[in-house]
Amino acid sequence: MRPLLSFLAFVVLTLPVPAICSAQQIDRSELPLPDAPFKGKINKTFEGSEQDYPQPVAPPKGAPNVLLILIDDLGFGHPATFGGPIPTPALDRLAASGMKYNRFHTTAICSPTRAALLTGRNHHQCGFGTITELSTGYPGYHSIWPRSCASIAEVLKDNGYSTAAWGKWHNTPDWETSPIGPFDRWPTGLGFEYFYGFQGGETSQYYPQLFRNTMPVEQPETPAEGYHLTADLADDAIAWINRQQSISPDKPFFVYFATGATHAPLHAPEEWIDKFKGQFDQGWDQVRGETLARQKKMGVVPENTKLTPRPKEIPGWDSLSDDARRLYARHQEAFAGFLAHTDYHVGRLVDAVRKLPDGDNTLIIYIAGDNGPSAEGSLTGTTNNMMTQNGIPDTVEGQLDEIKEIGGPKHENHYPVGWAWAGSSPFQWMKRVPSHFGGTRNGLVISWPAKVKDAGTMRSQFHHVIDIAPTIYEAAGIPDPKTVAGVKQTPIAGTSMAYTISDPHAEGRRTTQYFETGGHRAIYHNGWVAAAFQGVPWELTGSKGFDNTKWELYNIAEDFSEAVDLAQKYPEKLKELQAIFDQEAEKFNVYPLDDRFSERALNLERPSVTRGRTIFSYAPGTTRIPEGSAPPIYQRTHTITASIDVGEVVARGVIVAEGGSSGGYTLYVKEGKLVYEYNFFGKERKKIVAAADLPSGKVEVEMDYQQKPITKTNPAVGGTVTLTINGKQVARGEVPHVVPARFSATETLDIGADLGSTVSEDYTAPHAFSGKIEKVNIELK
Repeated sequence: MRPLLSFLAFVVLTLPVPAICSAQQIDRSELPLPDAPFKGKINKTFEGSEQDYPQPVAPPKGAPNVLLILIDDLGFGHPATFGGPIPTPALDRLAASGMKYNRFHTTAICSPTRAALLTGRNHHQCGFGTITELSTGYPGYHSIWPRSCASIAEVLKDNGYSTAAWGKWHNTPDWETSPIGPFDRWPTGLGFEYFYGFQGGETSQYYPQLFRNTMPVEQPETPAEGYHLTADLADDAIAWINRQQSISPDKPFFVYFATGATHAPLHAPEEWIDKFKGQFDQGWDQVRGETLARQKKMGVVPENTKLTPRPKEIPGWDSLSDDARRLYARHQEAFAGFLAHTDYHVGRLVDAVRKLPDGDNTLIIYIAGDNGPSAEGSLTGTTNNMMTQNGIPDTVEGQLDEIKEIGGPKHENHYPVGWAWAGSSPFQWMKRVPSHFGGTRNGLVISWPAKVKDAGTMRSQFHHVIDIAPTIYEAAGIPDPKTVAGVKQTPIAGTSMAYTISDPHAEGRRTTQYFETGGHRAIYHNGWVAAAFQGVPWELTGSKGFDNTKWELYNIAEDFSEAVDLAQKYPEKLKELQAIFDQEAEKFNVYPLDDRFSERALNLERPSVTRGRTIFSYAPGTTRIPEGSAPPIYQRTHTITASIDVGEVVARGVIVAEGGSSGGYTLYVKEGKLVYEYNFFGKERKKIVAAADLPSGKVEVEMDYQQKPITKTNPAVGGTVTLTINGKQVARGEVPHVVPARFSATETLDIGADLGSTVSEDYTAPHAFSGKIEKVNIELK
């Protein structure tokens, strides 16, 4: 038999392989494409019959690879490529081989921009009028990605592309992000054949909560071994691209690379931060002016561009104390190191793609920010971003003791608002303010050497993130489909930008675009912008209401930075634009307007796997439960009861933990003694330690927490903790302060371990329990 098998193998290996089916003359309006009809011949036996294998779907001939890069929370005035103070040589190289766009816009906040980017529809059409954690039960705001808005990945995959995504994914409803799904609205449920990254708005760059496809995975190295998420993402993406090209080099790919950088926490290796020591001591007022001067010199902005003034709510640099200036400069050095580090690793990815045999026929679209710079660090900056998002301000004094650690793995640091304002130069405001370009104007670079004939030039047509999807479709020669998987598609709202590639001076084709998130709103129409500001973005509670909204008017054809308000001069023009905004808002599901923030996070109507439950029982090994799917124990009386088998040796390890270095609680055993530790935003750590060792064998341990009344003067007031072993009290103590609403963005509840960054500094992850856990019950009182 062996000779026969060898002969058959030889025959199989030497037979001519049929060419991939012709990609031309195919109706691609309905996806997936229907099965090809059989065109062979069938007789009673194989003799005289003719085969006709269904062949893989192929894109149109010459369709390019596509690399879509999205950086997080980066302002127009940050990267040196667009005149900013932070060198970005990799982005410079890409711009030199392509084109820069200086009138490109996002939605001013994360999830909405990403939904619009990946579908070509306005964010409210996709249910993403806000981030997933703030969703409300209206068509424009529920955060449930509709099947009628197919992603770029779905369309390209069904047209013969390989598809993969890396990094941040903030478009799965908060209640669907656990390891048991459902996975319909994860990347792999929306057309991406491979995903490596994290769910949610932010994560530690040193201890990220990672998924490969839909499976939780732990980071391959520790920070002490040199781990950083951006480098890990780049390594994995390069490896996937090389693998894909090795196996199927004739098949184009669509890669979506969305870094967690430069979103808080602002984490960068110390050697990268040190590169910028002393470079921001002049302060945000001066840096902003220096940025505009460079922008003018480079031709990034018109020579007559005015620098918009500092808002009265932001202090001038000269008014700050010496300690504040020293602290705030360090915060900005950490951010600069973060961006420079990001640029380097994204550059490695770009270089790897350009080295491919078909590298020049790779369309690279690099969006330098999903919105403007973030003000979430508050006026003082913070070493714990989650603390400020819980409504608890940091102080200069509280941060000074930690100043040398800013940017490292111990802290969730974020710079003060003044640096966000500087990073939006020359525009007004920043992230979460779509009424003004500080929130929505982001640098864009498109590089496609096979098609771009005037590399290194500027494009100034007004465009929006919804225009990226149709641009990719036109470049690939693929129509936006009418139906996908039997679902009629919402028409694409975007306008292809491909015309700008061949004609730099072509008249812009986007004549109208609305903007809205958090009640802030604006409308662009034929060179004019009407804008309605709805309050400073670092105040996260309360509503300003909409009865007395002040509208502003700008002629951006002449006023690049929106510096001159013409509302009083041209009231009729303002009324015209307000009417257009109302039309667009009605058309695209923008209403009802809602300017609340923290209150929406507590929306009790949102789908939930925990609502109505007071008793939760967890089996051993249950890990990576996101906070949105964990028992809501915040400022609430509750008990944690664990049935364990200690064994015959001195016990150690975690029984249950939730959260991480940014905040949380852990019930663990240290040298045989039961310990409950509460981490209040890294600022205060309270331990309750049992007086006696755990006995051997089977044991029941309990932590009982009694919440004290919450007061206006102490919104983070804590309570009393009692530890018992086999029903006998072994410790009692006070936890002065507890987290009001959320421990972290991506840390989790883990049984028998503490994954990611650890709640306690007494141990390192995972610190698994040495004995056996039968079950852990959490009861809300």
